[in-house]
Amino acid sequence: MANGAKEDWHTDTTPLERAFPLLGPLADAKWVSSRDNDRAIPAPELVISGFARLTPGKLAELTVAHAFVSEGPVGDFTSWFEKPLTGEGPENPQWIRSHELDRDGSGYSTKLWFDRRSDTVRFWALNPYG
Repeated sequence: MANGAKEDWHTDTTPLERAFPLLGPLADAKWVSSRDNDRAIPAPELVISGFARLTPGKLAELTVAHAFVSEGPVGDFTSWFEKPLTGEGPENPQWIRSHELDRDGSGYSTKLWFDRRSDTVRFWALNPYG
């Protein structure tokens, strides 16, 4: 991941490990939340978005256990709170995705994309804690 001295994103991996337990312990992360703002009205729903690096061997373990396809994220970071992530992440990623690892339900959603070369996961999740 690009080295930046930005304070516009979170680097704590603990909330992500709680949101995405299948990913196991994470090596590092850069992420933002829809509740990170100085607006007078807080966001009613929580969305988290960003990148995390998996520990060595974790992506290989996931690709053995789940079906993956070559599929990248539809767009770049478009929400107002995601702007600090523009230009971050792995260089020239070759994204793969397992729809088995995504979650969609009433009031929550999780989408995960993985880059094999950098062991990076790009994630977007609506109400990831339940």
